[in-house]
Amino acid sequence: MKNGNNYYVYIVKCSDGPYYTGITNDLERRLWEHNSGYKQSCFTYKRRPVELMYEEHFHDIRNAIAWEKQVKGWSRKKKEALFTGD
Repeated sequence: MKNGNNYYVYIVKCSDGPYYTGITNDLERRLWEHNSGYKQSCFTYKRRPVELMYEEHFHDIRNAIAWEKQVKGWSRKKKEALFTGD
């Protein structure tokens, strides 16, 4: 998945319920990091395993960052509507 200008905004659902929104240039690696406990200081460390609920691909990092910031400000219900296409 990792290529030149490929960025992904993603949302994972943690095992205890909360959603985590992030951005990466390698979605497969990032999901592995979340689920392996790669970094103890990560929000998802004690909330494993995580399940990918949403991903969106971008070629421009600025657009990806703007989208991530917008989605992070959304309510849980609005994020869930995004997953279902409502």
